[in-house]
Amino acid sequence: MDELTLRALGLAEAPRDHPLLYPGCWPADSGLLDGERFLPLERLVHPDRTPVLAVGSNACPGQLRHKMAQFGIVSPIPMVKARVTGVEIGVSAHVSLLGYVSASPFHAPCTVRGLFVLWLDAEQLAVIDASEGVPLPLGNYRRAWLPSPEVRVDLADGTTLPGVFSYVNRRGVLHEGTGAPRTHPGQRELLTELLLGSAGLRELFGVTPEEFVRRARADHVLCERGTRLFAEEKLVTVHGLERYVGQQTGSPGTGPSLSPPLT
Repeated sequence: MDELTLRALGLAEAPRDHPLLYPGCWPADSGLLDGERFLPLERLVHPDRTPVLAVGSNACPGQLRHKMAQFGIVSPIPMVKARVTGVEIGVSAHVSLLGYVSASPFHAPCTVRGLFVLWLDAEQLAVIDASEGVPLPLGNYRRAWLPSPEVRVDLADGTTLPGVFSYVNRRGVLHEGTGAPRTHPGQRELLTELLLGSAGLRELFGVTPEEFVRRARADHVLCERGTRLFAEEKLVTVHGLERYVGQQTGSPGTGPSLSPPLT
């Protein structure tokens, strides 16, 4: 079973510990995250759990393991690779206290992506909610129910889900210069582009991705200044998923309320 460990599969590193690796390594296919192992999955649909679409580091097993460990959660998580139509991976309009600029979905009706659906029990869902700041009125993300057919999620066994939850940024997403949302190219490339394009960001965070990470990490004041700068420099646009925020269709429960770690 050694070949099924996260370390052996190259899935162990968490962007929380290595921000420039964000969004981290994703599995090649569906599997069951069980502690330090990534095991074959017997079935793709889990009706007693909540389906949550991962567009950033929540699809990285090392990051998921880290989040769960903070709250002592050890139960396995089914991670199902899906063919998703209707969303693209954008750039969240905030600077994370973990030292990176994270991902957030935006509505893209003609886009087809391979993304992961996490099937979470109530405790696991509460942990992910807390990690995204959902319980707080001023958290960075809101959990939105994305219904089919506006967002179509097709599984390898032929199942089309009636919808799926995802976390959308409450401030919007960054655009690429013409007003359309920009896609997230990976952390190092993204920070290089953002710093080259903004003297204000360079003043706050330095001129290299390494400096950005070092200055931003766990500095509440600096991260908030960087987040405000995105808006002040008119780099922010809507993600098009606002109307779905607050819908609770498809959820068996949100579990206990937890205090959030850094986001």
